Amino acid sequence: MEAIKDTLESVMRAWEKKLLKPGTGDNPELLLKKFLTKKELGHIKFRYFKKGIITFDVDSSSWLYYFNLKKENLLAGLQRECAAV
Repeated sequence: MEAIKDTLESVMRAWEKKLLKPGTGDNPELLLKKFLTKKELGHIKFRYFKKGIITFDVDSSSWLYYFNLKKENLLAGLQRECAAV
């Protein structure tokens, strides 16, 4: 008999593979890399994607201000590529 922990882990891995397939445009973390420059990516840390909301941390208030200015264009681009956003 399989332990419930092992069953849950395998189910979660299967869902993750199904919902967030790398390279198919369904992974918001990979999409951020597509829409942001290397310099911009150096100032953020992806936290999570849940219920259509992408959350990432920035390393300073000036970068927070910068990303707030860029938010509308970034969001529009992400929504074009991934309907779940």
